[in-house]
Amino acid sequence: MTLWALEIEYDGRPFMGWQRQKHGLAIQQVVEEAAARVRGGAEVTEAVSAGRTDAGVHALAMIVQIELPDLTPFRIREAMNFHLKPHPIVVLRCCPAPEGWNARFSAVCRSYRYVISNRVVPPALEAGRVWHVRQKLDAELMHNAAQHLLGHHDFSSFRASACQAKSPMRTLDFLTVTREGDKIHVETRARSFLHHQVRNMVGSLVKVGDGSWPEAKLAEVLGAKSRAAAAVTAPAEGLYFTGVVYDPGLNLV
Repeated sequence: MTLWALEIEYDGRPFMGWQRQKHGLAIQQVVEEAAARVRGGAEVTEAVSAGRTDAGVHALAMIVQIELPDLTPFRIREAMNFHLKPHPIVVLRCCPAPEGWNARFSAVCRSYRYVISNRVVPPALEAGRVWHVRQKLDAELMHNAAQHLLGHHDFSSFRASACQAKSPMRTLDFLTVTREGDKIHVETRARSFLHHQVRNMVGSLVKVGDGSWPEAKLAEVLGAKSRAAAAVTAPAEGLYFTGVVYDPGLNLV
């Protein structure tokens, strides 16, 4: 068997998140079961992902490591996609993993996108894939407020109570808010994030965007180091894992 790196895309709505759960279907379970079929029914080692997305969160380019036969990338991709049916998960690209590489611990940067549908009427075609906010949002104010969160900080105010990270200290490298028609996109990048950090930051940015909070409020919330100081958690349905960077990079095909 060979350790493979798979770049996968998935719709998070039918799943309990990435990690295997006792009370529902998880993406990890589906990937491992498909891999077992590719291996002719042989038991597989645990699939490891670059990020552990929550229930309802989507991925455009999640990286997963798992042991599979020594075949061509084309055959691995086609075989995995055949056995992943009918679940909304597909392998986009793949390659044999470099020696000593780990999908989770070798990552130097992860990125997410949060999508808000900012119009009066609710979405029909994108239901379950965006957060619908009826109130008019000022994306420019949201972007300006977001800049207060850049850098190395204690992000306790944006950390879920169930977060298992040893430290609330994180370095946020990039955070932008832009409007495209009736969509607002929040893009962010860091080496790692706390549990619910992105969704909690978005929830607070929306309070700025709808005029409930002044722009400078985000600095105050960050400095409070208390989850109670921030706004509600934005729903999972608008969040997308968009990519991960490794050094050296992967030769995905």
